[in-house]
Amino acid sequence: MYEIPDIAQELKAARQGKGLTQRALGSLTGLPQSHISKIETGTVDLQLSSLIELARVLDLEPVLVPRKALPAVLAVIASLTSGQAEPRPVYQLDEDEDDV
Repeated sequence: MYEIPDIAQELKAARQGKGLTQRALGSLTGLPQSHISKIETGTVDLQLSSLIELARVLDLEPVLVPRKALPAVLAVIASLTSGQAEPRPVYQLDEDEDDV
């Protein structure tokens, strides 16, 4: 299942963690502050190009992980972020969806 609110929440937390306002992030990415606000509240469909640009400025890296490798990737992330909240994917396909 694709969860835009979870992605938006992660982007907002990363922005706040870097001490950036929406306006400052907009200056760094070329996106208007109003658009960043809509992304963070989940009221706009987040385009892949915007996600990549926001992620890079926020020192994040969006990656596609094979479903079978997800537990191992999450374990590695957990070992790197010990003492922080349990890492979880911000989106995941339903188990019954067919591979295409």
